[in-house]
Amino acid sequence: MYEQMNRQTDMIEEIKAKRELMINSANSLGFTSDVTIKYSQELDKLINEYQKAMEGTSRPNDEIKFAFKQMIMIWPKLLV
Repeated sequence: MYEQMNRQTDMIEEIKAKRELMINSANSLGFTSDVTIKYSQELDKLINEYQKAMEGTSRPNDEIKFAFKQMIMIWPKLLV
C-alpha cells in the first residue's frame, strides 16, 4: 500500500513538472512550437499512464462520490 501511494505521488510530481515545462515553453516559444507540442505529448502520455495505474485501485474518494451521486438521485424523489 505504501509503495503504491509513493508511486502515485511520484507520478503526480512528474506530471506537474512536465506541465510546468509545457506552460513555460508555450509562453516563451508559442503554443504551436515543436518543443511545446513535444512537452504536451509527453504530458499526455504521463497522464494516461497515471490513469491506467489508478484504474484498479480502490480510493475512498470514489466511494464518497458514488454515495453523493446516489443521494442526489434520491433527493428529488423525497421532495415530491
